[in-house]
Amino acid sequence: MKTKVLLLLTLCAFTLGGKSLAQADNNCYELGSLFIEPAKAKNYNAALQNYDKVVQQCPTYSLAIYQYAVKMFEFFIKEGDLSKIADLEQAYKYRMQYYPSKTKEGDVLSDIAQFKYDNKIGTKMLQFQAFDEAFKKDAKNFTSPKSIYTYFSLAVDLEKSGEKDIQEVFDLYDVVTEKIEQEESVLAPQVIMLSDRQEAGESLSSKEARKLKVCEINLGNYGKIKGSVDAKLGILADCPNLVPLYSKDFDQKKDDIDWVKRAAGRLSGKDCTSDPLFIKLVEQLDRLAPSADTKLYLGQLEKEKGNSAKAISYFEESAEMQEDPRKSARIYYRIAEEKRKSGQKSTARRYYLKALDYQPSMGRAYLKIASMYASSANTCGTTVFEKRAIYWKAADLAAKAARLDGSIAKNARETASSYRQRAPSKSDIFDGGMGGKTITFNCWVGGSIRVPNL
Repeated sequence: MKTKVLLLLTLCAFTLGGKSLAQADNNCYELGSLFIEPAKAKNYNAALQNYDKVVQQCPTYSLAIYQYAVKMFEFFIKEGDLSKIADLEQAYKYRMQYYPSKTKEGDVLSDIAQFKYDNKIGTKMLQFQAFDEAFKKDAKNFTSPKSIYTYFSLAVDLEKSGEKDIQEVFDLYDVVTEKIEQEESVLAPQVIMLSDRQEAGESLSSKEARKLKVCEINLGNYGKIKGSVDAKLGILADCPNLVPLYSKDFDQKKDDIDWVKRAAGRLSGKDCTSDPLFIKLVEQLDRLAPSADTKLYLGQLEKEKGNSAKAISYFEESAEMQEDPRKSARIYYRIAEEKRKSGQKSTARRYYLKALDYQPSMGRAYLKIASMYASSANTCGTTVFEKRAIYWKAADLAAKAARLDGSIAKNARETASSYRQRAPSKSDIFDGGMGGKTITFNCWVGGSIRVPNL
């Protein structure tokens, strides 16, 4: 009998519990709808009336609660209700609290910081600190090109107003530039792979085509802000500012290896290598810690003396020793430039391609090779048609540069268009019966190009 009673009580409890859960679900569905539906229709005054209720009673009902809450509070703030700033930040915090697996902290915090900046909320120092917190908490997911630029731009503005030390700005410049190049190094190989398949005549799936478009847009944006960051730094990083800055601290900090590295690196990057301070820094750095960087600097000193061969030898040693592939890429590009300027086109191309092996997003390397191809038109063919066909090859590389490097995209697209205009016209192709034929280049350029079909 006792067993039957226990079973009956258990069944009743289960039934009542099930009803409670069902009622709770229904209540959350109703509250959620009362907030989400008007918010979706941008009827924010109606939505606001039910926001607190749904957050208090059903905080995990739907991620959409917090997505629409952000839009709602942003609307009220833009309308002039600054009291909603705290509500906006709290909505972001709720999202991080209740949906951590679907929320990237760096992304969310940088969004908050950007909103404050865009709407002139708080002082520049407070705005900077909001970006700084976001970056330091979650640099991996701090990926917005706009926010990266704003973060650095605020630091420069604060230096100008005397609220930040110039060294802090230089340090942040290094951090921000590295972040941009990291993002580029992720995107560039994807663009190359998908665009190469497309150019080879392969059809991309709709998903792949969307991915290619998004990657190209993002890559372009990173390229643009990289140029904007350099422009924002402006004359702060010129030799007349750098040399006095590091000269006054040399005796005090010459045994601080990190300081000596930064100082030598900054002077090297801005080509302040003819100043005696640079020689002192290189000699000191080589005493403290011989490395890939000291080889680079020794190469620069040899270049200053006019010893080109010895300089390039040091540069190659440095490139091979570097742990950061982007540094290797920059050094190989530097060597390529030396070879190009001395008329060694084939060797220059080899070094440009080595630079691209280390940094695929370095579109300027493709643009330089394209320029060398175009300048060789008169020596790469026996007929006028063959000579002008080299411009197709140059145009393809210029177009590739535009896809990979947003900082030069406009110039690269214009260059590609110019090269195509110099290539054989449709009437030239028709009159010569060349449509679809392959032209091989028996000069330093090598390879071939397929003439477009009419």
